[in-house]
Amino acid sequence: STSEDGKDETKKDTTKSIPPLEAAARRLERLLGGGGKSDSSAASPGSLSVTSSESSVVLAQHTNPAKIVKRWLGTSSGTAAKATLSDVSTAASVLLDPVGPCATGRDLLLNLAPPEASMEVEGEADDEKKDGPKYLAVATREVEGWLLSLSVRLLWRAEKAAEALQLATQGVAILTTHLDDATSHGAVAGAASNARGGLSAAAGLYPLLARMYRYRSLASEGLSTPEQRSHTAADLRPDMVTAHRVACLRRDVDNQATLLNLMLRDLLSADQVEQAQKLLSNSTFPDSASNNQLCRYLYHSGRIQALRLDYSSSFSNLSQCLRKAPTNTALGFRIAAQRLLVVVQLLMGEIPDRNVFITEGMLVELGPYMKITQAVRRGDLANFHSTVSSFAERLKTDGTYTLISRLAHSVVKAGLRKLKLSYSRISLDDVAHRLGLPNATSAEFVVAKAVRDGVIDATIDHEQKYVQSHDLVDVYATTEPTEAFHRRIAYCLTTHNDAVRGMRYPPDAYKKQLEASRGLRGKGKDDDKTDEEKAAELEDELDDDY
Repeated sequence: STSEDGKDETKKDTTKSIPPLEAAARRLERLLGGGGKSDSSAASPGSLSVTSSESSVVLAQHTNPAKIVKRWLGTSSGTAAKATLSDVSTAASVLLDPVGPCATGRDLLLNLAPPEASMEVEGEADDEKKDGPKYLAVATREVEGWLLSLSVRLLWRAEKAAEALQLATQGVAILTTHLDDATSHGAVAGAASNARGGLSAAAGLYPLLARMYRYRSLASEGLSTPEQRSHTAADLRPDMVTAHRVACLRRDVDNQATLLNLMLRDLLSADQVEQAQKLLSNSTFPDSASNNQLCRYLYHSGRIQALRLDYSSSFSNLSQCLRKAPTNTALGFRIAAQRLLVVVQLLMGEIPDRNVFITEGMLVELGPYMKITQAVRRGDLANFHSTVSSFAERLKTDGTYTLISRLAHSVVKAGLRKLKLSYSRISLDDVAHRLGLPNATSAEFVVAKAVRDGVIDATIDHEQKYVQSHDLVDVYATTEPTEAFHRRIAYCLTTHNDAVRGMRYPPDAYKKQLEASRGLRGKGKDDDKTDEEKAAELEDELDDDY
């Protein structure tokens, strides 16, 4: 028992001695079919080793490397959050071969920070010198891209936007080169590679390249001066358009969705709404993209449609965005989507529920919008203007000032509804006084437009200068119930179509599985015939006999 306890303690000490980044990289190596050891002499700069290529070919025939890498990134998020530049540099020196295909990325990572000195046992050091360094073989390109993305994120969080942008640009070039090399080396794997299109061996780089594009965009937005931001954004747009076109040709879903969202975000930040609308109408968002990218796409679409006065479509997209958004994380994104949805509801003439403003984490952020909603609900135009002017800087920072400035007409309509319910007959002077309008003539024009739009049911006496309200009609005699039913039916049909699209199966696949489970496979061609066909053949045979 003493010897067993000693072995357990030795195993625990060995496990603890491995740094977290290195342990995560070794785990990815095993997931992608590697053994953890590689012959460094077999690899040369700019080429792939035959052993790693063959192993990745065999793996890609049965699995999806992009899906494996995405799941691995999710499980390694905690390890990546605690890493420092020294940890990244140390991991690069241990994991990446200095004479292999990732030598360029390794040099970049080592130049960021000096590697930490490792505490080695004397016996372990001798074994490592005897066996040689255990560099990665199969996952070397994926780990290189992962370490580069971690370094860019650390520099960006340290407010070193210029350095982060430079490193992200170099990282994008390195990963793009790896993908091009995978295309050119596709013939090395033989017929299996041709069946896979030549790129499946490097499909694990797709999510990492998409992450690098996103970090590059964030770093460009964090530059110090507006001139630098605008100049950098103008330089990056052609590159993103080209990369999106290449991703569509490769059927790279991750980069398609990420680059489309980045281009929409860039055009919206530059106030190019019409260009964003053209991009939105001439592009297709991939159906199999991740949920996070879909939420971002719905948010950008809703914002573009709101700016172009298409409030119904904007409300639908923003509502779907909030339903699909994660509930435990991404509080900032949910706040941005919720305040835009509140403004769109006000522009549609609806008053949001009070529960929206008192949700956990949103009470302070949505405080100005709650006061604006109260002013719109009261129909007090003076109070509305004073509230908007007091929170003008905050609204401009949120990007909703332009939309809120359109709410003055909604405030007037809300005030007219309250006056209609309170008075059956009221003079135009009183209407102008209560709504904060300059004179009775302006009030007459406003009331006439409200009557024409169907906001109120009233008649204007132009000679005696008063407004006569009509009796309240039955709401079920109007078109409002029909419109409400139409919205609900459209939502149900959309949900049904999404569910059907997500549950597509090959025709009669369940029959083949049922036959296989019952052992009925391979009994002849007659098994595929229906009962009617078998009965018809039997009758033909009987007629021939008699």
